[in-house]
Amino acid sequence: MKEFKTQSKRILDLMINSIYTNKEIFLRELISNASDAIDKLHFISLTDESVNSDFKIEITPDKESKTLTISDNGIGMSESDLENNLGTIAESGTLAFKSEQKGKSELIGQFGVGFYSAFMVAKKIVVESRAYGSDKAYRWESEGADGYEIVPCQKESVGTTITLHLRDKDEDYDYAQFTEEFYLRSLVKKYSDYIRYPIVMEVEKTRIANPDRKEDEKAEYENYREIETLNTRTPLWKKAKTEIMAEEYDGFYTAKFHDFEKPNKVLHFNIEGSVNYTALLFLPSHPPTDYYHKEYQRGLQLYCNGVLIMDSCADLLPDYFGFIKGVIDSSDLSLNISREMLQQDRQLRAIGSSLEKKIIAELKKYMQSERDNYEKFFNQFGLTIKFGVYNSFGLNKEKLKDLVMFYSSSEKKLTTLTEYVSRMQPDQKYIYYACGDSIERIDALPQTELIKEKGYEILYMPDSVDEFVVKTLGTVEEKEFKSVGAKDLGLESEEEKEKIKEQADENKELFEFMRDALDGEVKEVRLSTRMKSNAVCLTADGEVSLEMEKVFKSLKNNSQMPVIAEKVLEINANHKILDKLKSLFAVSRDEVKKYAKLLYATALITEGMEIENPSEFVMALGEVLAK
Repeated sequence: MKEFKTQSKRILDLMINSIYTNKEIFLRELISNASDAIDKLHFISLTDESVNSDFKIEITPDKESKTLTISDNGIGMSESDLENNLGTIAESGTLAFKSEQKGKSELIGQFGVGFYSAFMVAKKIVVESRAYGSDKAYRWESEGADGYEIVPCQKESVGTTITLHLRDKDEDYDYAQFTEEFYLRSLVKKYSDYIRYPIVMEVEKTRIANPDRKEDEKAEYENYREIETLNTRTPLWKKAKTEIMAEEYDGFYTAKFHDFEKPNKVLHFNIEGSVNYTALLFLPSHPPTDYYHKEYQRGLQLYCNGVLIMDSCADLLPDYFGFIKGVIDSSDLSLNISREMLQQDRQLRAIGSSLEKKIIAELKKYMQSERDNYEKFFNQFGLTIKFGVYNSFGLNKEKLKDLVMFYSSSEKKLTTLTEYVSRMQPDQKYIYYACGDSIERIDALPQTELIKEKGYEILYMPDSVDEFVVKTLGTVEEKEFKSVGAKDLGLESEEEKEKIKEQADENKELFEFMRDALDGEVKEVRLSTRMKSNAVCLTADGEVSLEMEKVFKSLKNNSQMPVIAEKVLEINANHKILDKLKSLFAVSRDEVKKYAKLLYATALITEGMEIENPSEFVMALGEVLAK
């Protein structure tokens, strides 16, 4: 019995218990090593025609003996190779070969520890190998950290066979599952589906034993065994886009990401730069059911040369593109020794930065070339992009502003901010917008009447984040945003302003009384010309708008002080209600108080806000109607 050349027990314990996060990874590692071995012989076969180029990796489970065997017909190992590669932990023959070829060969393995992950599931490992160009074969055998032995053996063909004697079942794990054909097939599909060589296994199947039976005879079935290739081999993303049918993309997406609908859009591209990678991305047609829950796991599948490294790499996408599904494959990644994580975060950052720019460019092209489909996409995921504009104090607003859309009062459909500005009238000073609970309710707001009469377009904003977005953007092409509820809409002439001021001064005492009658609910009661048919409306002074107040009130577990808008009750200067209030004020101030509360409640309802005391409103309404 030989001892490992390093402090084997301590290092091997580390390999098994710390480096790998789950036991099933061992199969990926052994298959990847087998693929590397075949790669080396394939390289030789380019100049040696005697090499058998029918390369394959074979998996053989045996329930009776509780063993799992992985065989390859790759380059094999000599006695010294077994000593150096398996007798010394962290000695990588693959890395040495890759250095010799100076990047010509895309090998998967970079470290010499993946093999030892098999000790997580095996109590004994037997390796039988015969090297290319040799007629001698050797067996390497070990039960773990105590050591190993190497002895001559018989092996008819070049290559390596690894037999794992599986551990006995314990309270935490049933190792016998690694002899189940279905489970092995699923592991190959998950981690090694795109290994370039066939991964085969003899599997049990069922067929009709009497195919020539008569119509009235019952079908009889029999079991038989057949060699089956478990892996796809060629990743869809490695194929030329011209060779891929739309149905292939759709089928890949629905199967890979468990969606019942085909994607809205496919993005497939190769990027060459500081880190080279291939991307196959999908814009879903609808959000998953858990998309807006904190448990939702965003991220892309990360591959290195077709081998799955991370099932969900969140670092590749910013949060505002978290709805995108897909895969990234790069041969430039520097993996850590477990092949589960990256050694260099800068590589991920480089890919992430490049990917973000590419996605933004592709979405802009999508908007221009397939406007209807882009609008469908934006209706599903636009809210996420809007949050991207607003979050991080507007850090990403310049990147995303051309992707956001809002409903146009004149176009009756979604429009971009740039498109709105291009349609602005010569005398129009501002980008007008209105917030509310829905497009229909916004369209009926009394605050919009004057702007519509002037023929100006209004952006309708029903999402809770919308007003925060425009506040973050500030301007678009040097045009400021202006809420329909702003104190000065920039629509009145100096003469009109002076006239309304005179009316306000004449009724100053009335308006102050109404304000006081509302017990601090409003900052001011004032005249307005923004309305045409409605009697009253609510607006807000200061930075906090009515819509912002509604948003803050809707937040759950909000322990902070309530955010309240400085409400203003505006009375239509040209409505009959003003004359009514003036006449009542002269004879019965108690009646004016009732009217003030009714008008304020009416304005709240129109705005989609709650009435603090509904019973008081109903009682006052009944009294007024009864007269």
